Amino acid sequence: MMRPHVHVPYDKIGDHLSFILDNRLNLEIYFNASSLDTLEESSLLRLKETLTHDPSLSLHAPFMDLSPAALDTRIRKVTIERFHHVLDIAEVLHPRSIVFHSGYEKWKYAFNVALWLEKSLETWMPVNERARKGGAKIAIENIFEDEPSNLRLLMEEMKSDNFGVCLDAGHCNLFSALPPSAWINELKPYLIELHLHDNDKTADQHLPPGEGTIDFPALFSALQGSDCIHTIEAHTRERVVKSLERLEEYRGSSPRNDERA
Repeated sequence: MMRPHVHVPYDKIGDHLSFILDNRLNLEIYFNASSLDTLEESSLLRLKETLTHDPSLSLHAPFMDLSPAALDTRIRKVTIERFHHVLDIAEVLHPRSIVFHSGYEKWKYAFNVALWLEKSLETWMPVNERARKGGAKIAIENIFEDEPSNLRLLMEEMKSDNFGVCLDAGHCNLFSALPPSAWINELKPYLIELHLHDNDKTADQHLPPGEGTIDFPALFSALQGSDCIHTIEAHTRERVVKSLERLEEYRGSSPRNDERA
């Protein structure tokens, strides 16, 4: 079983480098807008040299203010430009997957899922084709969805084994009446990545698994047979350590195992 990835913002890697190297962490690297605006290829090449343990990588694309299914063509154009910048990075770092947000909010689209789907396909088809050629899979993350049907529709229309879902357990717990295990049952054929963190349904707290209200034994029971990437989304070193320990209990395998895939 693959060791989990650990989410880290690109501009924070230097602050946590010794922790990353000492624990031989696989990484999900988040690039926000300001990182993209100042990033140079030479910096990415230095990063590759610095990560001497040759980690498995995934990337997390920017999402603030972006709208992949925007009706305003100029907004969607800027969104696609940002996405292609992340694909430029992927061609240097060679991640297994790239996480993008879905951009779906039922109130924003007045429950018109078909309209969101139409504009989403216009964005994702060419983006996915470029990612596929570069060897990276695309994983669409749930945020404000209260049930999984829109994501399943997108997967069915894309018809690509390179394009799937990043199921965020914490977002399911906070925004949906359905437990994460029910989302897994609905989206399991399309799972590429799983974001693991907990909350008590009052806020997106990014607690270690087991410190909120998510039923993780049920989640991992539903996950049986899936080989998706497991990604820890914890915002402090202490929470990362606790999350890795809890994940070891739930998965029945050690997070310090040197196996990468």
